[in-house]
Amino acid sequence: MMIISSGPRRLLIAAVSVAAALVPFYSAHAEMSAWADNEGGRMRLVALAPDTGGKIRAALQIEPKPGWITYWKEPGNSGIPPQITIAAESGVTLDAIAYPVPKHFFKGAIEDIAYDAPVTLPLSLTAAGKGPVTIDAAAFIGICKDICIPFQANFQLKLGPAIQSHPQEEAILQAADARLPKPPSQDFDVTAHAMSPDRKTLSLTLALPAGGPGEGKAVPDIIVTGPSGYAFTKQIGGKRDGATFKVDMSIGKLPKDYDISGKQWSVLVIDGERAMETTLAFE
Repeated sequence: MMIISSGPRRLLIAAVSVAAALVPFYSAHAEMSAWADNEGGRMRLVALAPDTGGKIRAALQIEPKPGWITYWKEPGNSGIPPQITIAAESGVTLDAIAYPVPKHFFKGAIEDIAYDAPVTLPLSLTAAGKGPVTIDAAAFIGICKDICIPFQANFQLKLGPAIQSHPQEEAILQAADARLPKPPSQDFDVTAHAMSPDRKTLSLTLALPAGGPGEGKAVPDIIVTGPSGYAFTKQIGGKRDGATFKVDMSIGKLPKDYDISGKQWSVLVIDGERAMETTLAFE
């Protein structure tokens, strides 16, 4: 179990967060902003013009320097998730952020769910009007090595006509989509789930891809995300039988007076080169 809470890295972030706000705008008159640089890496905003329904395909590109990491949506016991906000006056809204498959990192008592290589977070945006679009966005991420450094940058992106071709931006967005976990399928899914009465364990039954790594031996990586700020990764008594895997996930402490009835959690399962993400509904 991991509960996102204060830790050695978080204390450093709090101490220097004021400095993170003192950043310039990185503007562009095309579909790709300039890079914003930080001691631990760099990031930029990429977007395409709105379609006829006002939908905008965009992405935040993050490139940590060698030895540095940046975080997934539920980062571990000492990290912070990416935060992206769009200025309301721009007439553009952020509908969703998608996250490529992360890695698990362990260093002593610290467990991180993060990326240690360039990663692109797909963004779904909507433009309210029909005229020219300017995206005013602020991005805030944690980027860490031995210490964590808050990295904040403001981007202003003026989008050109949709009739123009932008092969570089298209390639970036397509590559980002290819790294996302897939939705459940007949051969890769959560076929059953149940929370124990004391809410200490979550029992899962998975259908895993046939011919997976070391079938009957390999244990998939499972990340369950519950209430905001909570991620659970500890497996108890997992058993793989061909394409079926049964396991209990240790849940432990949840927020005080938390009622799971009617809630939806998410689960990411990584089995070799394949990854699947789905929703767990609780009655």
